[in-house]
Amino acid sequence: MKITKTSISRLKSTDFSNLPFGTVFSDHMLICNFKDGKWGPAEILPYGPISISPGSKVLHYGQSVFEGMKAFKNSNNEVLLFRKEENYKRINRSAVRLSIPEIPEDIFMNGLDELLSLDNEWCKADEGYSLYIRPFIFASSEGVKASASEEYTFMIITSPSTKYYEGEMNVVVEEHFTRAPKGGVGSAKAAGNYAASFYPTKQANAKGFQQLIWTDSIEHKYIEESGTMNIWFRVGDKLVTPELSDSILGGITRESILTLAKNNGIKVEQRKILVSEVVEGIKSGIIIEVFGTGTAVTVNPINSITFRDEKLVIPTIEYSYAIKLKQELQGIQKGKLEDKLGWTSKVVSKVSLS
Repeated sequence: MKITKTSISRLKSTDFSNLPFGTVFSDHMLICNFKDGKWGPAEILPYGPISISPGSKVLHYGQSVFEGMKAFKNSNNEVLLFRKEENYKRINRSAVRLSIPEIPEDIFMNGLDELLSLDNEWCKADEGYSLYIRPFIFASSEGVKASASEEYTFMIITSPSTKYYEGEMNVVVEEHFTRAPKGGVGSAKAAGNYAASFYPTKQANAKGFQQLIWTDSIEHKYIEESGTMNIWFRVGDKLVTPELSDSILGGITRESILTLAKNNGIKVEQRKILVSEVVEGIKSGIIIEVFGTGTAVTVNPINSITFRDEKLVIPTIEYSYAIKLKQELQGIQKGKLEDKLGWTSKVVSKVSLS
C-alpha cells in the first residue's frame, strides 16, 4: 500500500478539550477507486480536499453508503478496534442494496490497520475519548443518466471524539414523516436515509426536543428507531426493543447490548412495539427506563418522550440497565475488562511507516 505522510501534522495545534463531534479530522485518509470492473490499490494520503466532477452520480442520485466505527486506546497505549468484522459485513450489505460493488476484505481491513497505525496519536487514552472512524463509498463516474454508476470511490477518514450528545435527551414521537418506508433502504446505512431525516429533526429541535422517535411508514403506530439510535424499553426487569425489518438499521451496538444483556441474565424481547403500549407503560410505571444505542452515543438514556401534546417523563432509577450495560461495553472496548467474546482487535501495521 502506498503511504504518503503529511509534512505538517495538525495534532499539536488541535484543541482536544473542544471537539464538536465529527468536525475535527486526523492527519491522513485512505482512498481506493473502482474502475473497469474492479477495485484498484488503496492509498493513504494527507487528509484534504478531493477532486470531484459536477457530473458525479453521487451528487445527483445519492448512491452512497457509509459506516460508523470507533477505535479506543488501552492502558498499554495500544489501539483497539471494536467489532470491525461486523462493520465490514454491514457496509457490504448496504453496498449490495444500493447496487455498489462490495469492498474486498483486504482493502477494508488492511486499510483500517495502516491508517490507524499512522494516526494512532489522534486516539487518546484519556477517559471519554475515542477515535471515530468513517468508511464510505460513493458513486464517482460522470453522467446524469438515472442509472447505477460504473465507477466508485471508497474512503476512510477518522475524527477524534468525545460525547455525541450533551445533557438531557428529550424526544418526540413523529407521526407524519418517516425515516424509511417498508421495502426501501432503511436497513442499509445509506446516506440518503440521513438526509431525509434532517428536516423533521430540525422541526423537532425548534420545539426543544433533541431527537425524534420514528414510527412505521404505514400506520405510524409502531416504534422503529429514535433519531440515529436503536431504542430500548425496560419493562420491569425485561428489555424490549423493536425487531429488525427492512426499515430498521441493525446496529452493531444494538447487537452487542443484546448479547451483554443475555449474559447478565436479563431477559430480552425483540418484537413490534406499539406507541400506545409505550405511552400507557410509562404512565402506569411498567416502563421504568428508556435508552438508545449506537456507535456514536454507545448507550444514551432518554429522559422524556412526548406524544402529541403530552410529555411523559422517565424517572431516574437507582439500578439502571443502561448504565450497567454501557459500563460493561465501554470496559470491553477500552480493554479494561476481559474480552471473552473476541470483539476487540489490536491495530497492527503491516508496512513500514518510516
